[in-house]
Amino acid sequence: MIDNLFAQLPRSTVENGKNPEQFADLLQRPGLRIERIVSTGQCSPPDFWYDQAEGEWVAVLCGEAKLRFADETEPRHLRAGDFVDIAPHRRHRVDWTPPETVTVWLAVFYSASLATR
Repeated sequence: MIDNLFAQLPRSTVENGKNPEQFADLLQRPGLRIERIVSTGQCSPPDFWYDQAEGEWVAVLCGEAKLRFADETEPRHLRAGDFVDIAPHRRHRVDWTPPETVTVWLAVFYSASLATR
């Protein structure tokens, strides 16, 4: 368990040994889950799209990433402080995170019923 969003971070992909992204659940409640994601050069596999039943509000706390939506022609370049709210079943993928930099995401997943309020 972590108690700081920036604790236990790898310094780079090299240090991380090309391991998969790190996922840590920070809080779970009915209809709500908060997760820290740490990327070091990872991206979604080719032709893979997330299509989640829940909504997702995600922020880049440090680093950067390119997030692509199936209904947009260009990826969104997110930098530290940028965030986006992803509606349930809106297809999206991570096109890029820099391998020389640690990218820390804060993701808040919420039930579809909360997304319509």
